[in-house]
Amino acid sequence: MTIYIGADHRGFELKEALKKYLLENSYQVVDMGNDHYDINDDYPDFAKLVAQKISATSAELRGKETQNYAEEARGILICRSGAGVDIVANKFKGVRSALVTDVNQAELVRKDDDTNVLSLASELSNEEQAKKITDVWLKTSFSGLEKDVRRIKKVAELDK
Repeated sequence: MTIYIGADHRGFELKEALKKYLLENSYQVVDMGNDHYDINDDYPDFAKLVAQKISATSAELRGKETQNYAEEARGILICRSGAGVDIVANKFKGVRSALVTDVNQAELVRKDDDTNVLSLASELSNEEQAKKITDVWLKTSFSGLEKDVRRIKKVAELDK
């Protein structure tokens, strides 16, 4: 699985820590920026880059047997509130982003909603919390239950 990660200046430090952690745990990580701390950068720029990668991956898999697009590639986005990057990511077809603030929510958004982008709030999650949330989110599989597949299909119809 490839993990695309991005953050603005408010999420830069947490992004760097998570990137290092993910690489240490043998994940393939692609940093979509920012590659340095820049107080004048804007979260939409990095959220867009990550979301485009996830959207392209989900487009390649659409029409195949699986609804579980999130096993090929996932994205992690970070800004101060997490809401900004989450809003941007969800503008892209095939992206199912969720703003997550605890491990229980991380499990639910994967199991029930097969999210493929994790949005984190640097102001609400310290490094250890973010690592725990990310671990649970990455290790939790989509349930595949008929009701969850049906609901995801209904959401996908809205992309049209």
